[in-house]
Amino acid sequence: MKNLIAFLFSLAVWNIHSQNIAPTLIASGHQIYCPQTAMPIVSSMSITDPDDIGIAAMYIQISSGYVAGEDLLTLTGSHPNIVSNWNSQQAKLTLAGINGEPTYIQFIAAIESVVYSSSNANPSGSRTFSITVGSANYLESTGHYYEFIPNVGISWIDAKNTAATLTYFGLQGYLATITSTDEVQISSIQSTGAGWIGGTDEAQEGVGRWATGPEAGTIFWNGGTNGTTPNFAYWNNGEPNNLGNEDYAHVTAQRVGILGSWNDLKMTGENSGDYQPKGFIVEYGGMPGDPILNISTTSVINMVNISVVNGERCENGSVTLEAFAGTNSINWYTQAVGGSPIFTGNIFNTPFLNQTTIYYVAVDIPNCTTNQRQMVTANIYNAPIISITTPTPICPNFVGTINVQVNSGQIKWYAELNSTEILAIGSPFFTPALTNTTTYYYQIDNNGCLSPRYPIDVVVLPFPSLQPMTFTGCENTNFILNAGSNDYIYSWSNGESTPSIVVNQSGTYVVNITSANGCSGSKTFNVDLFPIPIIDEILVDFEKITIQTANEGLFLYSIDGINFSSSNVFYLTTGGLYQAYVKDINDCGIDIKSFVFLSVPSYFTPNNDGYNDFWQVNGLKFLSNATTYIYDRFGKLIKINNAQDSSWDGRFNNQDLPSSDYWYVIDMPERNQTFKGHFSLKR
Repeated sequence: MKNLIAFLFSLAVWNIHSQNIAPTLIASGHQIYCPQTAMPIVSSMSITDPDDIGIAAMYIQISSGYVAGEDLLTLTGSHPNIVSNWNSQQAKLTLAGINGEPTYIQFIAAIESVVYSSSNANPSGSRTFSITVGSANYLESTGHYYEFIPNVGISWIDAKNTAATLTYFGLQGYLATITSTDEVQISSIQSTGAGWIGGTDEAQEGVGRWATGPEAGTIFWNGGTNGTTPNFAYWNNGEPNNLGNEDYAHVTAQRVGILGSWNDLKMTGENSGDYQPKGFIVEYGGMPGDPILNISTTSVINMVNISVVNGERCENGSVTLEAFAGTNSINWYTQAVGGSPIFTGNIFNTPFLNQTTIYYVAVDIPNCTTNQRQMVTANIYNAPIISITTPTPICPNFVGTINVQVNSGQIKWYAELNSTEILAIGSPFFTPALTNTTTYYYQIDNNGCLSPRYPIDVVVLPFPSLQPMTFTGCENTNFILNAGSNDYIYSWSNGESTPSIVVNQSGTYVVNITSANGCSGSKTFNVDLFPIPIIDEILVDFEKITIQTANEGLFLYSIDGINFSSSNVFYLTTGGLYQAYVKDINDCGIDIKSFVFLSVPSYFTPNNDGYNDFWQVNGLKFLSNATTYIYDRFGKLIKINNAQDSSWDGRFNNQDLPSSDYWYVIDMPERNQTFKGHFSLKR
């Protein structure tokens, strides 16, 4: 009976908690920050909970735009039942009860007393504040919650499975899927620790996919260290490196590389140190069946960010200036501090100006005396004063110098009067090497105020052409190299001093030319004579012949005088007397040389049937001093053949020798060569 009563009591308690209704939080406040002040983060706050009057703690976090070391949240005023704690890493202010649970009314008063301040005299951007009843970090842009679960040494798969068992006010948990820089900031940088997230390439090496949450199956990375992302990734330097089959994504320890970035680890990570998993990051929100919650709310404080457009004109007069700060009203002043506004609005037309004048703008923030003013300039650009130095005439292929000086603006150089291509900016202007007198154009650009384009000539003194020349032909051909007329002084590299010379050898000939007005230069003549081929040697063995020449050139080779090839190697099968041909590819000559090729049969059948009845070395008859020695397998000399007697019928001492392998040695004194081998006698 006691057990039944205990069970019914437990069931009743479970029903009470399971039916607990989450509170609804609503904050209002979209404000402009007054620099160097402390400003309430909300204009008003409300908390509605049908079944509870209070809670143990509330959490306020700068969830977007946080600048560590500058931004601060502070609880002001008197709140006897509530204590505050600021965590600068998480940018989170915790409001908790001193004894028991404060009421929602007490928390509302405390939240409305929380102020934001920045130590930066001129902060920028905006700050989003999340106010929630839970300790998890809340990000307004996703509507999700993030928390770090410490568990030193946990494996990736255990972290994945554990995260799936967790809930947050009814929201299903999963290993975090980080898809934006906002999520990096809130889940990793502003977190109490670093650990596993839901990315892996275990299914396909080099293809990172999210394995958890609403993004399960989505590819976020392709490749290794130098790979690419189709959407978003935040790898540390040199990651992912896949060392030791590392397939699982992990938020890097805070002292290693880029803060909040990722590295890849094996399933269990390392046993100690920075690459030992210290836990995992859980994300809540976005899963099918998740309840719709209003346990978090946000407010925003915008910084004063004015974008200005300076004005200008090319002569005296009124200048249009612009300044914008969203929907905020802009006041215009003539001085940086003090004075009254001379105009209110975004577009200000100045009075008549005859010189550059500076104005100041500021956003109209009520009761804000620390608001700094920003400078806007009305530029008046008057025509510059020009000073020109006439260019000195130059010799051909020399660089000319043009010097134009102005007291304001910059000089732009053009090759044509109406060209849009700028050759150079500034002075002096150095031309490229010139061969003819050339006109250039310069224009003064005084901050967009353009002068007319003025022509100026660079004179090139007359001189013979110095363009290199090339002559090609066959050996022993005479060429006349002509450098010019008798009006100049010539000095050739071969020692001659006439305007032209006659040469018949390949080489580079250079002549130095000097004119009466002191211009000098050099002209190069390249003479390339094609050699007439000379056959030096024909290397012959039993497989191939190689034709070698005594000189080098672009030669073609042949052994029949008809079919020529660039290869000097040929393969023959039939012994005999042949001729080798080598000719120049430019038809500058041909050389012919005879050679003997030997072919040795691998067997013979001396059965008097008229086929292969004799063994002989084909082509041996063309080598008058060659001798062939035939031995049996035991080294006994059987027969000696020469040019006059070049065959063997398979007999020794008038007796038929049996079928077997026999050996030969061919001695060729003409080639200083000896060949050895064997053949078969078949009966």
